[in-house]
Amino acid sequence: MSPTPVNATNPPNIIALIVAAGRGRRAGGGIPKQYRMLDGQMILARAIHAFKDHPAIRSICVVIHPDDNDLYDQAVTGLQILPPVYGGATRQESVKNGLEALVAHNPDMVLIHDAARCFLSASLLDRIIAATDHEVGAIPALAVTDTLKRAENGLVTATVSRDKLWRAQTPQAFPYKAILDAHRKAGSRELTDDAAVAEAAGLAVRIVEGDAENIKLTMAEDFKESTGSGQALEPRTGSGFDVHRFEPGDHVWLCGIRIPHESGLKGHSDADVGLHALTDAILGALADGDIGTHFPPSDPKWRGASSDRFLAHAGELVRKTGGQITHCDVTLICERPRIGTHKQAMRDRIAAILGLNVARVSVKATTTEQLGFTGREEGIAAQATATLLLPAPKDQ
Repeated sequence: MSPTPVNATNPPNIIALIVAAGRGRRAGGGIPKQYRMLDGQMILARAIHAFKDHPAIRSICVVIHPDDNDLYDQAVTGLQILPPVYGGATRQESVKNGLEALVAHNPDMVLIHDAARCFLSASLLDRIIAATDHEVGAIPALAVTDTLKRAENGLVTATVSRDKLWRAQTPQAFPYKAILDAHRKAGSRELTDDAAVAEAAGLAVRIVEGDAENIKLTMAEDFKESTGSGQALEPRTGSGFDVHRFEPGDHVWLCGIRIPHESGLKGHSDADVGLHALTDAILGALADGDIGTHFPPSDPKWRGASSDRFLAHAGELVRKTGGQITHCDVTLICERPRIGTHKQAMRDRIAAILGLNVARVSVKATTTEQLGFTGREEGIAAQATATLLLPAPKDQ
């Protein structure tokens, strides 16, 4: 039976189930590997973003260890996904717990993925989804190219043919009801992956081309060798500046936080000078125009828009290059409202929008000593800088 293509007019309900309940002791470090930082972002967060950025994925659910609630909350800050599910004593039991939790959501297809594989590409997800239908599962795999040896007591006993041998990866996709039934039937038998569970239940599994960059972070050296993009990264810095005048109102939006004030700020969107300046700083580091290029004020659909959409878009552009935001700094310039009591909330909000550790976000405020338009309280200004690590241009 040929794969069933995704129907754009009536798309299937596809849910990603990310397994993140392991301890990851072989990777070293003081916390489970899925919560370690890699290029400024938690590994689990990177895996979630890969699915969240794909248009065919309807929902995401993560299976976690009961001891990891606080770490999980940090990883998913600002992300709207399904509530987490507690795992079991084995990976197989954790997957089953996750599948059982999805019954109420009635997915057509489920993609089961290991959190430690955080370098997913959209093209790999495309291939897996296209190869899965209501009767057949699909897994990504790479053909074995090394010579294989069988050994006993440290001595080679045979050379094993590598013909028809494949190295399986995740995510592994299956028709939901079929893989749930397969896990229920598996019982206490320990099978090596979900494809093995499917095979044991008689479900056909199709192989699609895997991705060499879709590695699983397992040992400590994996973290040292991986950059997350497979390319050398170079630092870039961008700057942004924005101004909005006051108008009648009862609040202002600054760095994503609503602050009561006797005036509002005039603008086509919500006039958040802090997020506008930071968005321009990121776009500047990318050398990709400015906020007006991506969100023209002449377009009525951006009237009154929340500026977190602009900043999230800029952050997504960085991720699509294979780069990372390593630091951002915003300075608000005004006499009033007072910013001091709101600075931590602003840092938290920016970190959530961009998927960063809050330690990589700075928000400051200053006045112009009652000089100029800000000193006369005619409006608010903001300036921002953003530091990125980006793949070097291909012409170098």
